[in-house]
Amino acid sequence: MRAIRLLFAVLVAISSLAGTGAAGSASTTSTTDGVAPGAIGLLDCNGYSPIQKSVKRNMVCADPRALYDGKPSRFYDNGHYIGHDEPSIRFLSTVPGSANDVTWTEQLPMDPAAAPTVATPGSDLTHWFELSAAPWFGMALCDPFSFPQAACKPNSDSNAPKNPPTFNVDGGGSSFLEVQFYPPGFGPFPDNLSCDNSHWCASLHINDLECTGQFHFCNFNCIEPTNFAFIQTDGVPTGPPSPQRANLATVTPNATTLLMNPGDRLRVHIFDAPVPGGGGSALKVQVDDLSTGQSGFMQASAANGYMATILGNCKGVPFNYEPEYSTAQPQNLVPWAALQGGILTQFEIGHFTPCTTVSNPVTFTVGGFTDTFWQTCSGPYEVPADNASNPEISDAPCYPAGDTHGGTSDPNEVTGCVNFFGNGDVDFDGTPYWRDWPNSTSPNTFPSTFLQQQPTTNGQMYSSVQFETDLAASESTCGPTRLSGCAAPPPGAPGGFYPYWTQAKVSGSCVWEFGQMPNGNAFGGDAQFDGPSSYFFGTLSSPVLPNPNCSG
Repeated sequence: MRAIRLLFAVLVAISSLAGTGAAGSASTTSTTDGVAPGAIGLLDCNGYSPIQKSVKRNMVCADPRALYDGKPSRFYDNGHYIGHDEPSIRFLSTVPGSANDVTWTEQLPMDPAAAPTVATPGSDLTHWFELSAAPWFGMALCDPFSFPQAACKPNSDSNAPKNPPTFNVDGGGSSFLEVQFYPPGFGPFPDNLSCDNSHWCASLHINDLECTGQFHFCNFNCIEPTNFAFIQTDGVPTGPPSPQRANLATVTPNATTLLMNPGDRLRVHIFDAPVPGGGGSALKVQVDDLSTGQSGFMQASAANGYMATILGNCKGVPFNYEPEYSTAQPQNLVPWAALQGGILTQFEIGHFTPCTTVSNPVTFTVGGFTDTFWQTCSGPYEVPADNASNPEISDAPCYPAGDTHGGTSDPNEVTGCVNFFGNGDVDFDGTPYWRDWPNSTSPNTFPSTFLQQQPTTNGQMYSSVQFETDLAASESTCGPTRLSGCAAPPPGAPGGFYPYWTQAKVSGSCVWEFGQMPNGNAFGGDAQFDGPSSYFFGTLSSPVLPNPNCSG
């Protein structure tokens, strides 16, 4: 953590000038129609805004769906495909409150004591940062400034879009919540994955989509604006969370960022709560570390600097985000997202390719932070090499083992690339697409698995589940008229593997695991993702299934 604090010390002056996200911090730049975007920020989660430089180019984002000429297709951001790979479970219930008040209890995994190896894909020693850049929990949020730019009543099923089974007509304005967790071992966070080499950290991350209904108009200056703040022990953002005002301090952990140890047991409560001081209500995330007794929280409120984005001019409006729906029914979804959204647990994968060497360095500067990344990866995972004949041009950004990024980070544990500039590992040759995943509740060659107990809403379990992944949109074999090429594992991938969910009894509790776990109900392994959705192109989705709760 010493290296992180060194970087934070450099940022104090920047943060004091731009505001720390407290109520009223943006008032000096407000106009009657909103807060103007700064030169750097988070106007576009994917980093392609033509009017603003992204403060964190490797942000983990929600994957939009798209319509072109009225037909489902991949989504392109200023000419760039922005697909992701997000295997998830959607939890469904008719119980009032199930879509706006959820509690998760999970045990964080542990890595092997030895450093990762880069020798034999499928049997290399791996750490969690190689497998998932950001496991997260999801919820649909109410936002009239987001797709489809319609009024939204918080905590109400009246917001649901119509026209089953696609639910693609009308509905309230909708945003996508991701409570993201970041594994240790590959920092620093501003241009990499981790807070440090010893701890997990987490954030309250919200994506909007600046398009009208049916995608008739989108503002590509701010297509997917992001609000971001770490979970903090004092609830105060490290920097301005909003798309318009985010700066380097926003994405740099500080002394009050909640840090969690591998193996710790957590309780995560996501709910609507009063804003202190009488500022209405806003979504709150409370994380209690039951192993250490520490707690952290963050609230997506105007008082904390959260802002919605105006479609026409990309300006910000101080805003209290709240849950969108009351019940977690299938039609209560985020209508613009490739994953249908709602109460989700998910693993963001496809963001690590190990290398023996990296080459072709590039130096960049953002917000006073200067670093070097490499563009070319060489090693046993790079077969075939990235080039014009490969759907993937580069795995960048890449970093060598031992890199401290100018003294701002603990040394990187292995040489590798995080596959953000090409929007994922679209040739599927990295660690996540080999049998390098957990196969035990204890670390061995591979890390231990997450152990996630059944989520509850006011003490009640969710009665149904649906398995989903938006993997297929990134497959060159998959197209709107070539659905037979949309599959898990990805057709032609050298590892021939795709991780899957398992439900098992562990230490007397029914838990969800992810990887290649042999100890419970694997729902057919990759067959759990069933087949391609005819409307949510690029998404593989099972039918709605009963939640067996380890009974079958």
